[in-house]
Amino acid sequence: MASDVTYSSYLDLDRILSAQHPASEAHDEMLFIIVHQASELWLKLCLHELTEARECIKADRLRPAFKMLARVARAQGQLIQSWDVLSTMTPHDYSTIRPFLGGSSGFQSAQYRMMEFLLGGRNPDMITMHEATPDVAAALRAELTRKSIYAEAIALLARRGFDIPADVLERDHASVWEHSPAVEAAWAEVYRDPKEYWDLYELAEKLVDLEYHFQRWRFGHLKTVERIIGFKKGTGGTPGVPYLAGVLKAAFFPELLSVRTAL
Repeated sequence: MASDVTYSSYLDLDRILSAQHPASEAHDEMLFIIVHQASELWLKLCLHELTEARECIKADRLRPAFKMLARVARAQGQLIQSWDVLSTMTPHDYSTIRPFLGGSSGFQSAQYRMMEFLLGGRNPDMITMHEATPDVAAALRAELTRKSIYAEAIALLARRGFDIPADVLERDHASVWEHSPAVEAAWAEVYRDPKEYWDLYELAEKLVDLEYHFQRWRFGHLKTVERIIGFKKGTGGTPGVPYLAGVLKAAFFPELLSVRTAL
């Protein structure tokens, strides 16, 4: 009965609040665990919203998609703020925890990888690190067979009458999105006459918001890692700061950035 539901039972707080299992006696390990667990919950919400927003874009129902995309941008703000909390950890604090982390790394976050794939940042090689969890690897491979949210937006442009080449519309969904002059020209037409194409104009700006916040998250990650471990390698064997600096140059929606120069 609904009358039997309590705040704690509805949110399953017993399980959530007992899911922190520090491996060391270090005081700051609780901070490290909770920041990352909370981030995974925000990522779960982002995936929930982005998956449905993609379906709305595919069906040309943009108004509900706008609400979902705006919510994702707000959730990304929470993810960005998490670095401010984690950055209260000093190099000495982290050094007391690091030996207990083994080969674990945020680089192994399946939800982060899925969000990248959903947005269009696709690299099939990244699935390799998830093969130890067959269900996760299968879900990531399945995502690569679908159009990304950006690919669905470009397909919508074509259905609305914009001149999008067939090779763009029929591209391999698993490959990295490459800049298309024709796609840039279509977005330029939208941006030059927002009154005529207001919903597409708003869609473009919602996508730019996602890109902007994702890059802010990446930058916050880079600066937090730099502050805590300097230029050491990451626990998962990644190059650390140099790798994070490299991904800052990767864009999900390149034509939505380049069109600003073209206008």
